[in-house]
Amino acid sequence: MTSSNRPNVLFLFTDQQRADTIGALGNPVMQTPHLDRLCREGTAFTSAYSPSPECVPARCSLITGAYVSHTGCASNGQAMPSEESTPTFMSLLTEAGYRTHGVGKCHFTPDSTAMRGFQTRETSEEIIPSDGQSDYFEHVAESGFAHVMEPLGVRGEMYYVPQPAQQPAELCHSHWVADRTINFIEKQKDDAQPWLCYAGFIHPHPPFNPPNPWHKLYRAPDMPMPHMPLGFEALQCYINRFQNRYKYRDRGYDLNLLRCLRAYYNACVSFIDYQVGRIIASLEASGELDNTLIVYSSDHGELLGDFGSFGKRSFHDAASKVPLIARLPGRFVAGQQCEKPASLIDIATTVCGAAGVDRIDQFDGVDLADLAAGKSDRDTVFMQYQRGSDTLISAVSEDYKYTWSAPDQREYLFKRSDSPETQDLISVVGHTGAHQDMKRRLVAHVRDGSYADELLDDQDQFVSLPPKQMPANPDALLFYQDPPNHTVKLPKGYTPRPIE
Repeated sequence: MTSSNRPNVLFLFTDQQRADTIGALGNPVMQTPHLDRLCREGTAFTSAYSPSPECVPARCSLITGAYVSHTGCASNGQAMPSEESTPTFMSLLTEAGYRTHGVGKCHFTPDSTAMRGFQTRETSEEIIPSDGQSDYFEHVAESGFAHVMEPLGVRGEMYYVPQPAQQPAELCHSHWVADRTINFIEKQKDDAQPWLCYAGFIHPHPPFNPPNPWHKLYRAPDMPMPHMPLGFEALQCYINRFQNRYKYRDRGYDLNLLRCLRAYYNACVSFIDYQVGRIIASLEASGELDNTLIVYSSDHGELLGDFGSFGKRSFHDAASKVPLIARLPGRFVAGQQCEKPASLIDIATTVCGAAGVDRIDQFDGVDLADLAAGKSDRDTVFMQYQRGSDTLISAVSEDYKYTWSAPDQREYLFKRSDSPETQDLISVVGHTGAHQDMKRRLVAHVRDGSYADELLDDQDQFVSLPPKQMPANPDALLFYQDPPNHTVKLPKGYTPRPIE
């Protein structure tokens, strides 16, 4: 395949966006005209899941095309495999002659500024080391807003409190990502070399701080209540309770505040949608729209009060299911919705397949074009967060989702037609066969990985451990999610007394 007929690749990737945040896919509240257009002109994968519902392991599996059981990266605190040992789809495209560029959040570890196959990057992460690099933070400071201590939103105790941005829309991160992506596209329009551009948005990750006037696009009374079915506490697992504590969200529920939080979250999504429209317009103006594979997705979702819980790191669809849309005429059918289980690990295979790059044994995924065309016989995808005694691991088929939570020493089984999830079917009459079948699939997946002995005994049963308990002290585990070297500079002569 020659460079003249290889498609460009535009990968639009958000952070913490739920799968149910797109108007064209059934959300009557959401205003997402540009994502709706991608759904009309491309294929939407409506059963797409994160391989791990946390930033770093999800992104590790994304770029390597491998499940957590093969990468060994199962949480934000664990390093990705080295660039030398494990190629990424970006490095494969670079080797194949593509011009590759990354903009925005990548969340690579242990080095957030690593290239991981990109030839060039423009950097921005949520929290950077004190001696780290952030092209976005520098841009905000140089534009006259150096006084804003947290241009991505006030963290700490305010992490889950809706708040307007402290800078104008043109200086917000999502707008900056679009600006830099458009700049890259415009620079390539007279070059015959195919390109890959990754655009990494930080929103709608908390803090939910849309700019003026976007913070008024949705209003709290118009927002649906969180999904809290009868007995929802029984559907929580340890990680839900753990997250609620350190996010300052386990002292009762203010439903009006939660609806306001959802309004601000939705505004962040619509602000991204606006940026997507700007990027697509630039691509169209360059004449390369129909010669570009556009992929839109997110690393994981957000609970937003569903099941009385907040954050990610959960098997619930709200946290683990993601939007996934692919557009390339002749490869993806316009207006199609594919309900077969898909995963972020499929993106590496899909991008390399469209680019004519030979796939490598490392990839665990399938080409999304084959999945949508019915040419793949895969019937299950898998998710894993953490390892050992903290493991949360799931198998998702077309009909069921089965989960083992090691901290709870408990299984969960949901029928996927029961969405949003309302009933755990473990031990329910009539579902024994499904339970055993889904457990068998998950055990086989674990046995195929690198550290099955952490989870399974010799009889292929999950290792028995003492269940984990939350500390009795309601203030235990609270902490501040402030940037490094975060200092409060008070006026000269003002010295507050220490709190005893």
